[in-house]
Amino acid sequence: MPEVNVEINGRRYRMACEEGQQKRLIALAERFNTQVEELKGAVGEIGDTRLTVMAGIAVVDELAEAEKRIARLEAEVAELTRAGHEIADELERTEQKFSAKLDDASRVLEAVASTLDSTAPLPS
Repeated sequence: MPEVNVEINGRRYRMACEEGQQKRLIALAERFNTQVEELKGAVGEIGDTRLTVMAGIAVVDELAEAEKRIARLEAEVAELTRAGHEIADELERTEQKFSAKLDDASRVLEAVASTLDSTAPLPS
């Protein structure tokens, strides 16, 4: 199993990961370290453990907000999908009505043409 070195709050940590996940683990560690550094800049030196716990909680808070947003967007997509199906169904019903009206008009025109043919034959 591959191992990578990451740095969090000035300390290096050796971590194992799945094959092919090395770059992702390094990127995640860099992102977490940025969170730690920003928090350290805001609250000062408060101890490594406390700082790391606060940064972890901040990251989980961001995750929770992202999950809420995803849930809202999924609900919107479901609503739009339902509305799209309703519109498609209405369009199909309208097309069927139009087709029926067109068939009715065609029958009337054929009846008129037939009547005209029988009452006034075309000259030969």
